[in-house]
Amino acid sequence: MSPSETAPQGWPEFIAAHARGGVLEATVVQIVPFGAFLEVAPGVHGLLHKTEWSAEPQVGAALTVRILDIDTVRHRVALAQAE
Repeated sequence: MSPSETAPQGWPEFIAAHARGGVLEATVVQIVPFGAFLEVAPGVHGLLHKTEWSAEPQVGAALTVRILDIDTVRHRVALAQAE
């Protein structure tokens, strides 16, 4: 299977529209011991590591985040809370 066949739905559109350093609105979908997963686009989630937030967010909260990195091979997005 090629990476594009295993990509989350919405991934091609997300990487076409966003780049490292970009700022966007995202919704918290899950809190985990090491951070929070946010939906940055329909079907695309990114990780906000707990070292990158000012206070632990709540599930359902909308946050303004900055894209730290986009891993196009592993389909991962690293986020930081925007100032």
